[in-house]
Amino acid sequence: MLWTILLTVSGLLALIMLYSSRSRKKNEPPLVKGFIPWLGHALEFGKDAAKFLTRMKQKHGDIFTVRVCGHYITVLLDPNSYDAVLDDTASLDFSRYAQVLKQRIFNLRLPNHNPDTERAWMEQHFQGPSLARLSSRMHLHLQTLLREEERSCSPAEWRQDGLFSLCYSLLFRAGYLTLFGTEKSNNVTELAAVYKEFRKFDGLLTKLARSTLKQEEKRTASLSQERLWELLSPAWLSRGKGSESIDHGLNSSSWQQSYLRHLQREGVDTEMQRRAMLLQLWATQGNAGPAAFWLLGFLLTNPEAMRAVKEELRGLALQEDGSLQHHLLDTLEHHSTPVFDSVLSETLRLTAAALINREVIQNTTLRLASGQEYHLRQGDRVCLFPFLSPQMDPQIHHDPQTFQYDRFLNADGTEKKKFYKDGERLKYYTMPWGADKNMCVGRHFAVSGIKQFAFMVLSRLDLELCDPTATVPPVNPSRYGFGMLQPDGDLEVHYRLKTLH
Repeated sequence: MLWTILLTVSGLLALIMLYSSRSRKKNEPPLVKGFIPWLGHALEFGKDAAKFLTRMKQKHGDIFTVRVCGHYITVLLDPNSYDAVLDDTASLDFSRYAQVLKQRIFNLRLPNHNPDTERAWMEQHFQGPSLARLSSRMHLHLQTLLREEERSCSPAEWRQDGLFSLCYSLLFRAGYLTLFGTEKSNNVTELAAVYKEFRKFDGLLTKLARSTLKQEEKRTASLSQERLWELLSPAWLSRGKGSESIDHGLNSSSWQQSYLRHLQREGVDTEMQRRAMLLQLWATQGNAGPAAFWLLGFLLTNPEAMRAVKEELRGLALQEDGSLQHHLLDTLEHHSTPVFDSVLSETLRLTAAALINREVIQNTTLRLASGQEYHLRQGDRVCLFPFLSPQMDPQIHHDPQTFQYDRFLNADGTEKKKFYKDGERLKYYTMPWGADKNMCVGRHFAVSGIKQFAFMVLSRLDLELCDPTATVPPVNPSRYGFGMLQPDGDLEVHYRLKTLH
C-alpha cells in the first residue's frame, strides 16, 4: 500500500515537472506559464477571462501561449489573422474540444458525431421556408404569453419585475414552445418547471465546463439534469421505444422529432438522445433572453436611443395604417429597421463573448496577416476571443466600453459596414455569431425572436426604470467564453398596458 502511494505521488510529481519544464522554442508565441505548476493561469482565466487576456495582450501583443490546468492555449487577438485559424481544417480541429465540453456539461457522449451532417440538418430547419415557419410559431407564442401578462393587469396598474427575469422568462418559454412544444408542454405548470430547472442548471454551467463544482453544487446540477432529461423527453422516448415510435407512431414533423430522427440516423442510443435534448435546449434558448435584457436595458438607460427606436416603430405603424399589432411579423420581414438593427449590433458587440477554440492535431505553422509566422505544437489549443478584438478594440471602435446606438449607422441612416484598423478595412469588425462557414446557423431565428419580442414590449407596454438614475448592472465575469454575457444583478423596472388614444 505504501509503495502504491509513493509511486502515485512520484508519478504526479513527474507529470508536474514535465509540464513545468516546457520552454519556448524558436518561432513559437510568447509563453506565459504562471507561477503555479500545472494549474498555471487557470484561476485568473476562469474568474475573468476578459480582464486576464487584456492584461496578457498589453504585455505580449496579439498572440501568446498560456498554461491552464496542464494545457497550453495559444490566444490570437488579431482579427485580420482569424481566417488563418478558421480556414485550417487539416491541422486545427474544432470538434474534439466540443466533445469534451458536451461530456462535462451535459454528460453527453456522441462517438459517431459528424459536425458537417449536423450542420446540414440545422440549415434545413433554420433557413428558408422552415425558418419562416419557426418564426411564425415563435410570433404566435410570444403573442400568447404577452396576452397572459396583459390579462393579469389593468391599464392603470403598474407591475414590477427585474428586467432580466422578465426577458429571460418570456423568451425562453416562447422559444421552448416553438421548438419543443407538445400538447403536454403547453401545460402552464410544466412550462414553469422546465424554466425553473433550466435556470438552475444554467447557473452552474460555467462551473460544469471547468469542473469546479463543489459537492453540493454537483448534486444540484445532477438533479437538474435528471429532471430536465425527463421533462424534455417525449413520453415514447422516455419509455425506451426509440426509433420505432418515431418512424411509425408519429405523423408530425416538429423540430424536436426531426432532431431525434437525425440522432438515430447517427446511431445514438436512447439514453444519449434524451441527454442531447438538454444540449439543444441550452444552445437554442440560452442566449436570446440575456440578449433581449441587454438591448432593453441599454434603451431604458439611454433616452436618445429609446426615442430613435420608438420613432422607427411609429413609422412602421404608419406604413401599416396603424395596424402594426396584427401584422408585426410581416411588417418586420418586409420593412427595414436600420435603427433597431444598429442597436442590436451594438448590444451584441458589448455582450456577446464566446471563445472560439481549435485543437492542434498536428504540428503546424500559423502565418499572421503581418507576415509573421509562429509554430504551433500538436496537443495544444488555439483560442480566438472576438469580444476583445475586434469588438472592444479602441482602434476599431471609438470609446468601445460605451453604448452608442448609432455606431452601426451611416450618416444617411443606412447600415455601416466599413470599419478600419491602422488604415486597413476590416473583414471582421464584430463577431457575435462566429464567422463564415462557422457562423451560428440559428442566428436568423434568434434575431427574429429578439426583434419580435422587443417591438411587442415597446408597442404594448409602458416600460420604465423604477429608479430613473439606474444604470445597467455589470456583467458576471465568470460567463466570458459561453455566448451571451449575463448581468451580475438585475435592473428593476415597472410596466403597465399602454393607454390607447
